[in-house]
This record gives sequence, C-alpha cells and structure tokens, in this order.
Amino acid sequence: MSDIRIDEAEDRLLIRGGEAVLAEYVFRPTDVRLESPRPYFSPIRTLGGEVVSLFRPHDHVWHKGIAWSLPVVGDENFWGGPTFVRGEGYVQLPNNGEQRHREFDAASDTEAPRADAAASARRVERLDWVTEAGEHVFEEERTIAATTLADDAWLLGFATRLRNVSERAIPIGSPTTRGRENAGYGGLFWRGPRSFTNGTVLAPGVAGGDELRGIRSPWMGFSGRHDGTGTASTVVMVDDAANVQHPPQWFARAEDFACLCPAPFFSEEHVVEPGQALALRYGVVIADGASDPERAERLAAAGAVALAAALDGALGGA
Repeated sequence: MSDIRIDEAEDRLLIRGGEAVLAEYVFRPTDVRLESPRPYFSPIRTLGGEVVSLFRPHDHVWHKGIAWSLPVVGDENFWGGPTFVRGEGYVQLPNNGEQRHREFDAASDTEAPRADAAASARRVERLDWVTEAGEHVFEEERTIAATTLADDAWLLGFATRLRNVSERAIPIGSPTTRGRENAGYGGLFWRGPRSFTNGTVLAPGVAGGDELRGIRSPWMGFSGRHDGTGTASTVVMVDDAANVQHPPQWFARAEDFACLCPAPFFSEEHVVEPGQALALRYGVVIADGASDPERAERLAAAGAVALAAALDGALGGA
C-alpha cells in the first residue's frame, strides 16, 4: 500500500499516495459570489488513477467535487446559486455567503496515533463563515485526513466543528425544511463524473437509484463506469455514529447526475445557539472497481474503523 502524505501548495493541499496525487483540496478558491466561495476537493482520484469527481458542472456551477456546503443557514446560503423560498421556488437572493480560509495549524500532519492503525496524514484548518452582507456567523475548525485502506481503496476523512459567533440562534436546514419535498440536501456533498449518470446507488442490502433518496442509513455508496477506459469505481460515504441524526437521511441522485450527501438537516432543522458548536465527522472511501451492496458494506466497515483511527484526538472528534 502507498504511503499517504499531505503537501501544501500556494492555494491548495495535495493528498498524495506515494507520488500520485489522489486529491487536491483548494482552500483559496477564486469563485464568484454567486457560487458561495468555499474550499473543495477536486479532482479526486482512485489509487488506480481514475477521477471520481466533477468540477463546476454547467447545470450546477456551485457543485465542486466534494465540499462542505449548507444551503440553509438561517436566511443565508453557503451552498451557492439561488435559495428555495416557500411559495416562490428558487430565487436568486443577495445571501450567498463565503467560507474563508484563515490558517492551518502548525505541524498538524500526524501519523495515526494507534499502533494497530495504518499510517495517516491530516491537517487542521481554521475558517470564518461570512455572509454576503459581511456578518461573521461561524468560526470553523476543520480536520482533513487521509489513510490507505488496501491496494484498491483509500479513505478521505473530514471533521468539522462550527461555533456560532453571532448573537442569535442559527437554524441549519435544507430546501425540504423550507417546503420543497425530498430535497433535503446540505452537508458533505459529492458530485460524481458525468459518466456515472445512471450508475448504481448502494445502501445496506440494496442497490438502486433515485428511489433510495431520503432513506436512513449509516453509509451509502455509488458505483459507476468511466468513459475512455470503461473501468468502474466506487465511492462510499460513512456517517460517524456520534453525528446528529445518525443514521442520517441521504440525498442521492443517479438519473440526472451522480451525487451523494449524508444530510443531517434533511427534514429537521438543527439550531446552534450563540457560543455553541456543532461537531460532525465523515469518511469517504474511494475504491477501484465496481461494487454490489456486500462489497460496499465491507468498504464502509473498513472506512469507519480507519476514520476513528485517523481522526482520534482531532478537532470534531468524540
């Protein structure tokens, strides 16, 4: 298995497996205000070199690989594009907020702390969430981790702690909590390659498509094929057992495009009081090869174990 390390460039982190770049984490994006500028992972590759992410698709230019994106933060939009308004539909409002990178903690790269765990690398980032009007609403401590799971799979770990620095309670929700049925997206959101359209959504004991949107599950996966090579890859997202609303409802699509999102605010808003914090952790397993529910279950189980090891003691951890 390849050693994992994280290198820093001018505007991004490079997650490397050996000399290959498995993912780029752009922490200083150049996005326009409409797209709610925020850090993102793109491109993302399997250990075999296949790209399993899509950047700025024409149908939703604010979709960028994997990003921590919230469409309903009180009346603010940290997702990008228009906001769903009850009784009006989607309306472009002057409310597209920004997640601003502040700094990385010094020497935050570490090896996994447990002797029985695979070596991992991680970085701790600090960010400010600022509304379009210039109000500072959240301070965030974010941990990014990476671990090799096997010769054909690796784990991207993500932990966040959002602290409300405003003077009011902030409800975090989704278009569904504001009136749009079965549109509970918001959270750690993955957009898959165009060639994954009409691929297979995977959950415990079941394989399907858009009909699985909204189910509750500790993990969900997606298996699709690549243009050019014709090979297959699998992405499995794992929700940490300590997260709010675990197991979460999932926002998943296959018919129009490929996406996955463990959505803790799918159908119920979560209120963060002034001075209080919300902590969440996720694992994303990126694997070569096609998967059925049984293989996806094994990948999810391995990812859950590796996530606990890679983020042990990290910000957002238990």
